[in-house]
Amino acid sequence: MAMVQRLRRWLRPRRLLIVLGIAVFGVGVVFSGSLLWVRHASGPYLYWPDEAPARPVAIVFGSQVYSDGTPSPVLRSRLAEAQRLYAQGKIRAILVTGDNGQVQYNEVDPMRTWLIERGVPEVKVVGDYAGFDTYSSCVRAVRIFGVTEAILVTQDYHLSRAVALCRSVGMDAIGVRASSGVLSEETLRRLAWRDRLACVKAVGEIIVKPDPKYLGRHETGIEEALTSG
Repeated sequence: MAMVQRLRRWLRPRRLLIVLGIAVFGVGVVFSGSLLWVRHASGPYLYWPDEAPARPVAIVFGSQVYSDGTPSPVLRSRLAEAQRLYAQGKIRAILVTGDNGQVQYNEVDPMRTWLIERGVPEVKVVGDYAGFDTYSSCVRAVRIFGVTEAILVTQDYHLSRAVALCRSVGMDAIGVRASSGVLSEETLRRLAWRDRLACVKAVGEIIVKPDPKYLGRHETGIEEALTSG
């Protein structure tokens, strides 16, 4: 009996270590598998700005806007790239998508204003005020705004996930890298790791295909932008 009790005491910590080891291994497999899948799904569709083929629409993903309504340097970099694509004739309309979930915070209007003030015609800049995350922006672009082909504009650390998600919901999406030069190396590393973790969520969204928080009726802004002179 004493021998059995000693054996049980010896096995308990070992069993706990085995369970913890299996759990850590499982998390590692899910994380690595999600990251690899996102990179595989997006890899052939990522471009440097000068190499990108034309598409009817560019989609610019929102980022921080300061309290005075000024886009942050990261967001300005995305907007500047979209502006260049429009000036080069590679796109004919721009969908700016971001967070306006609170009265006191609005990413979309400052994005529209920035582009319009720099020469993009107002009719060509369409706002999606319920792009609360990348998946929602992709789904709403297809189902609400009717976007079937687009250039996605964002920084490299975010671009693979954005392209994979948009392509998973039926959009012929390619990605163009906006400049990351406004960010320090430390900030870039932090954002890159955060986005790698978000790849796990992205794969879950691709599998489950949940509806975004808000859908609603079809909006004709992109159609009007593409048919305007």
